[in-house]
Amino acid sequence: MSDVTLIAHRGFADEHPENTMRAVRAASEVADQIEIDARRCGSGELVVFHDERLSRLTDAAGLVEETPWSELRELTVLDSGEPIPDLDTVLDAVPAAVDVNVELKRTGMADGVLAAAADAENDCLFSSFDRRALREVRERDADATLAFISDRGPNCVAAAVDLDCAFVHPQQGLCDEAFVDRAHEAGLGVNAWTVTTREEADALRRAGVDGVIADSADVL
Repeated sequence: MSDVTLIAHRGFADEHPENTMRAVRAASEVADQIEIDARRCGSGELVVFHDERLSRLTDAAGLVEETPWSELRELTVLDSGEPIPDLDTVLDAVPAAVDVNVELKRTGMADGVLAAAADAENDCLFSSFDRRALREVRERDADATLAFISDRGPNCVAAAVDLDCAFVHPQQGLCDEAFVDRAHEAGLGVNAWTVTTREEADALRRAGVDGVIADSADVL
């Protein structure tokens, strides 16, 4: 058993079509936690999709937030044949013993993600780059587990504390031993992203991180 939590970034995006049911099911067999991206579509449902625009991952154009679920559910991710899933379906597919990290891509989603998590058997963590999105979750649930994501230097530790987070999720380049020590002294866990090689994971382990958010399982 590893001393570092293995977190499947978008369901191990280097191994499976990202943020799909195939990715989530496969990653759940080996990861400690599944990281997924949630955003609201044009008809109001919460869908699991990273980008604002559809064009990188599908044959369609336009914005996710302007496209209704009735159209999104007919699209497939890359050439995988895997459809874009909704948040409830993804959470239902993750075994209860595997945690889920739901990254909120925008504000205005707190009620929806909390409701979805309440119906799930998993322990859920809510993460975001957007401080407002995290504040919205905290305002609605005093017990929610939050993580602040950042690629902008040591001040993210203070920001995570201010946001009442349990974790800080820094870009891995920030994670030297001094940074990790500072975060731990502030009472924060540290999960670093995005890890793509075993060498990167080994360096982060030596620095003392608690988890690695990785694109493949073989980094640990």
